[in-house]
Amino acid sequence: MPRRVLQGVVVSDKGDKTVVVKVERTFLHPVLKKTVRRSKRFHAHDEANVYKSGDLVAIQECPPKSKLKRWEVVGKTTV
Repeated sequence: MPRRVLQGVVVSDKGDKTVVVKVERTFLHPVLKKTVRRSKRFHAHDEANVYKSGDLVAIQECPPKSKLKRWEVVGKTTV
């Protein structure tokens, strides 16, 4: 089964080997026909503590590494 890959911004790097990534998605509201933005925060594994707050990164699914971490950082991305 393919692993999902998402793109987002690092909002916190305070944890050891962990970053919190905010992923935004946009969709069309079914009734109002207006574009709506929703965001979700994912805890991702960062083995070398390389990524800092504000970095644009790609994350992918992985087997659980802790209670909250189900994602790992693949690398930095560009806009």
